[in-house]
Amino acid sequence: MNSNNVKSIYMVAICGTGMASLAGLLNEAGYRVTGSDVNVYPPMSDLLAHCGIPVKPGFKKENITEDIDLAVIGNAVSKTNEEAQAILEKGIPYVSFPQALSRFFLDGRKSLVVAGTHGKTTTTSLLSWILHSAGRNPGFMVGGWLKNFDCNYRLPQGDFFVTEGDEYDTAFFDKGPKFLHYRPYAAILTGIEFDHADIYRDLDHIKSAFAQFARIVDPSGFLVVEHSDPNARDILDKAPCKVETYGFDPAADWSVASYRFGEGQGQFALVRRGQALGEFALPMMGRHNALNAAAATAVALNLGLSVEEVRAALRTFRGVKRRQEIVGEKNGMVVLDDFAHHPTAIHLTLEAVKEAFPGRRIWAVFEPRSATSRRNVFQDSFPPSFRLADKIIVAGLFAPEKIKPEERLDPEKMTQDLRRMGKEAYFIPEAGQIVEFMVSHNEKRDVALIMSSGGFSGIHRTLLARL
Repeated sequence: MNSNNVKSIYMVAICGTGMASLAGLLNEAGYRVTGSDVNVYPPMSDLLAHCGIPVKPGFKKENITEDIDLAVIGNAVSKTNEEAQAILEKGIPYVSFPQALSRFFLDGRKSLVVAGTHGKTTTTSLLSWILHSAGRNPGFMVGGWLKNFDCNYRLPQGDFFVTEGDEYDTAFFDKGPKFLHYRPYAAILTGIEFDHADIYRDLDHIKSAFAQFARIVDPSGFLVVEHSDPNARDILDKAPCKVETYGFDPAADWSVASYRFGEGQGQFALVRRGQALGEFALPMMGRHNALNAAAATAVALNLGLSVEEVRAALRTFRGVKRRQEIVGEKNGMVVLDDFAHHPTAIHLTLEAVKEAFPGRRIWAVFEPRSATSRRNVFQDSFPPSFRLADKIIVAGLFAPEKIKPEERLDPEKMTQDLRRMGKEAYFIPEAGQIVEFMVSHNEKRDVALIMSSGGFSGIHRTLLARL
């Protein structure tokens, strides 16, 4: 179907982070958007309400009416879904979320895609803000909430569209990765590790997906890759375009040097193939965020922005919600919220928090919630990733019934392994129990780093209220 003939768009599972953002984009672009979902809750429900987009609770075949020109079906929707069945029976044209994004917003623009196991959301946000700050008016869609914009999408007014490239599958009718639909002119690859154990068999399987992604980068564009990652290096010969590397190694094309953290910001120097570009400041903690900023800078300068434009943008970047976000401080305890759910991400986040709060006791509170973290693929990898924490609490698995018993992570064994490492670790299943334990054991100047890929029963606000 020609997009020019589309006026009414119906979105099945509209409250997913990506789907709600796409709904906002389509609404701003002038389409009549409606949808449905079984999980209608903030912040996406608030976003949709703010946009005036009606959301029908539950999936019902009677929601699929003859006036729908196009249906967008989210990847959480199965073929047996009542609305999906009605769409198929009525012959209504349908597309996946990434197909819709590509069709309606990438035509005629330079698509900039950030892919990789870690750092995608922050790096996409940084690149989007750099281009916006420099007056390039990009469109973007990000998997996190950008504080600079107070949203996670923006309608493009210029030549660029920045997308967080997800390697997760696309839809029940397309089991390939989402990022294969984004037609990248230029891309960032932050590194490759095993993840998404519900979709990928092993590391080689996930590397094959990224190899496919590298192959579709525009030959006239470029690919920027983290220098130290051996899994990423293995697929670079698949890219038909110019490839540049970034990292802390002086051998990287874009080398980060002299990193330090102080006065609430990371500071670092950037060297491009021996040419010093000067000092940059970023109001975020952690060496990994300096790398994210270097990747975004490499893309921006390759696109023609000046060093000064990038420097000014980084200095005014306000961060992303749920990425080392300070939720509040009460009775001497600082409470942080973070999305970390992979062993590498947990280690890097703890490293950053330890650096930002020197000499303070760090609590690491972890909810195994993502499809992979609830599985036992990381049973042995999780304990060492917590070694920088002073006190560790592991919660019960979120919705354990959705994981086969023989495949489930054992959080009690995890805490036992941590104790064998000499760490003070506790298995406390429920969020309410965790709050009461922390309140009764709190000491002045404690820092609580709470890590989950979901809402964790609102534990952050509950803890602050009890403190």
